[in-house]
Amino acid sequence: MEKRRVVITGMGAVTPLGLSVSESWQALKSGACGIGPITRYDAAGQKVKLAGEVKGFDAAELLGRQEARRMARFTQLAVAAAKEALADGNFCPKQEETGACSVIVSSGIGGQDVTEAEHTRGMEKGFDRISPLYIPTAIGNMAAGQIAIAAGFAGMCTCPVAACAGGTYAVGDAFRHIRDGYAQVCLCGGTESCITPMAIGGFTSMKALTVSQDCDRASIPFDRERSGFVLGEGAGILLLEELGHAQERGARIYAEVVGYGATCDAYHMTAPKPDGSGAAEAMKMALVDGGVLPEAVAYINAHGTSTQLNDACETAAVKAVFGEHAGKLMISSTKAATGHMLGAAGAVEAVFTALSVWEGFVPATIHYSVPDEACDLDVVPNEGRRVAIEYAMSNSLGFGGHNGSLLFKKWED
Repeated sequence: MEKRRVVITGMGAVTPLGLSVSESWQALKSGACGIGPITRYDAAGQKVKLAGEVKGFDAAELLGRQEARRMARFTQLAVAAAKEALADGNFCPKQEETGACSVIVSSGIGGQDVTEAEHTRGMEKGFDRISPLYIPTAIGNMAAGQIAIAAGFAGMCTCPVAACAGGTYAVGDAFRHIRDGYAQVCLCGGTESCITPMAIGGFTSMKALTVSQDCDRASIPFDRERSGFVLGEGAGILLLEELGHAQERGARIYAEVVGYGATCDAYHMTAPKPDGSGAAEAMKMALVDGGVLPEAVAYINAHGTSTQLNDACETAAVKAVFGEHAGKLMISSTKAATGHMLGAAGAVEAVFTALSVWEGFVPATIHYSVPDEACDLDVVPNEGRRVAIEYAMSNSLGFGGHNGSLLFKKWED
């Protein structure tokens, strides 16, 4: 069967940089940083003081008070982003096509904040007196489920859980789902909100987070002085459509999704494979899937977490795949501005990568200062660039050895 073409016709995002795609993208282009002191709880007793929080988000105003109270924050962020994506794509399904409209939205942790709050309540009042909404708000698939309810999408609805690669997996799985004829339309992406004492403490105890209290030197991907990532929160949702369906309704097309690769290191619970071979294979798969030569790719939105191992391994992987062309590639990490949004990261970065292709702009790796010989590619330091892009890639690498790469192509009528 001939593979169908898949395009992006709508996008939504709630990030540490803004409450919409336009706010987040403009802030990213300007070199703004969404990282600051933790305000969601009192972090005085913990080593980590910084996070990439979403600021000024009013779920009751955006979603309605009754609906908002029946959702954990990670779901609220996702539903808000999905509503933006639908409005941006000017899409509302006809009754007869709802079964051809699917939802694939990832979350790495789900309602961690709800779990912690209800555990405290249970310890104080007894566990039979915790909220009856605890389970249906905390479970990780509920963002996908609530999006399907809000949008009226009655096709497949699922939640891939793949740690920091989950958002990328969701977009890649949606791409395949449409390309192979199982749906016409799919809302896909990822969401996360776990800036909580336990989550921060857990990542701190395993030495994954930086303890820097300098917002300008905390999340510094590819910099030799990097010392761990900054935890962020947010959501990114893309509206993918089969090309003919999009054209028939006159939809605006941001970019075409042309390739997807996913692999597993099968190596370690948290550490990437030192030679980067798993990540390299995912990138190769995406290129082969799209029928694209390595030298055609101009830009990679890197996973770039600001940890010693990840950034060096990802650099090695890029060199292994792109050879001499690696030196000509632009490879930046937007986590310098947003922090690491875990299950939402790959989705938000897919939005940013699609906009890079659409607009011809490569966002910078901000706060870059000290070069590292192990990360010696063009990391677009501190200043974004206006440059025409035909193909761009977005990478995600997650705990458990999950690797994912998405390949985007500039849309031309």
